[in-house]
Amino acid sequence: MAVPAPDPHDVRKASLAELRRFGLPLPPPNFPLVWDPGDTVDLRPLPEIEARVAVLNVLLGRCFGMPPTLALGWLLDAHLDDRLTGPERRFVTTGEGDPAIFVLHLEAVFALAWVLGIALDLDPLRPSPDGLVERLPDLPRGESYADWLSRTLTAPRDARQAAALLDLYYCLDWAHLEAERRRAGLPGPLDSNGIGQRRWALEWAVVFTGPHHDPPPAWDEIDLS
Repeated sequence: MAVPAPDPHDVRKASLAELRRFGLPLPPPNFPLVWDPGDTVDLRPLPEIEARVAVLNVLLGRCFGMPPTLALGWLLDAHLDDRLTGPERRFVTTGEGDPAIFVLHLEAVFALAWVLGIALDLDPLRPSPDGLVERLPDLPRGESYADWLSRTLTAPRDARQAAALLDLYYCLDWAHLEAERRRAGLPGPLDSNGIGQRRWALEWAVVFTGPHHDPPPAWDEIDLS
């Protein structure tokens, strides 16, 4: 259910304070807010987020040797084959595309797992935890989508908390890119690619309603500019 979004100026102050703590460059004063005062915020429906996690998990499986027929068969059995974007479908079925790009989705999966409440935190200074894979569908053992859903106890985050974290990652994305441009040090093991993947997932999962927001975009329509 949509709720009033937190004050974007207060959230931005907190985000900038985190950037200072991390020793990262600060965005310019005219850096846009993610939402406006008076907007409402919600999360995408739970089944949509669960489905996106499952699809990304199959893409990761393909990166690590899952055969295409097995990957597509798993998605068909789960009735998720229609959730693939064009590039994702080509990668699953023919291997077209760079696996090094698709494997970056692990950080997007981590962010979505946080939204679902099956990952405890989304600390920008830490990579995805080793135990994350155990919370995803066990593809090597043939765990079905239905079985994964039945063993996974989701507790979706408060939409306002997710919005605040999205603002932080929006700022972090700019700051990491700027730090890399300056060839300055980064505060943790994640580079701009990992931060960008987490931002991508949060941009997709968090839905704002207000005069300046369009309908929620598809996964491959997220604007990370």
